[in-house]
Amino acid sequence: MSKGSPTKGRIANGAIVERELPFEMSHMETVKVSLRNPDFTTARRIAQAINSYLGTEVARPSDPGSVQLVVPPHYRGNVVSLLTDVEQLRVEPDHAAKVVIDQATGTIVMGENVRISTVAIAQGALTIRITETPQVSQPSPFSTTGTTTTVPRTDIEVDEGKPANMKVVPHEVTLQELVNGLNSLGVTPRDLIAILQTIKAAGALQADIEVM
Repeated sequence: MSKGSPTKGRIANGAIVERELPFEMSHMETVKVSLRNPDFTTARRIAQAINSYLGTEVARPSDPGSVQLVVPPHYRGNVVSLLTDVEQLRVEPDHAAKVVIDQATGTIVMGENVRISTVAIAQGALTIRITETPQVSQPSPFSTTGTTTTVPRTDIEVDEGKPANMKVVPHEVTLQELVNGLNSLGVTPRDLIAILQTIKAAGALQADIEVM
């Protein structure tokens, strides 16, 4: 007896080669550099870095995911050296503004590009504590009546905490200013998650929220 498809499998990062295509890199006149994470700003920065290194305008971004590179005359027949020199260039990619939240552990990670529009935040807490302290009731010594019983004693305590003050977050604050402002409210990581999600729902958080 067999279950599933025993003749079918998956190779991680694999591919199927149906027919080998003729390819000779040394005679290439143009090279297309593909970005793993397409982005307009990153593609332009790559083109600018290549042009600055080669001293001529040979690279241009054709779309967010690729940069078209014309092989310079002194690299003709030696495209491998050109790609070797290009891949050594340092380019700072453009990072999207994102807030990553792990609700299971209460972990919050925010990128430096996160911005907050003008918004007012109020954070308050209401804590109710119910404590059960059972006591034992026994009859008098040498008494022939009564039995030992447990009498419940319930204590209810309500703590409204400090009055919640409305804090106004100014327009286009930085990440450090945002964290300092939220810490001034005395928020916990759980409260911070709820505040960020509420700010996003209000349209004041200029970033994407990713909940793990």
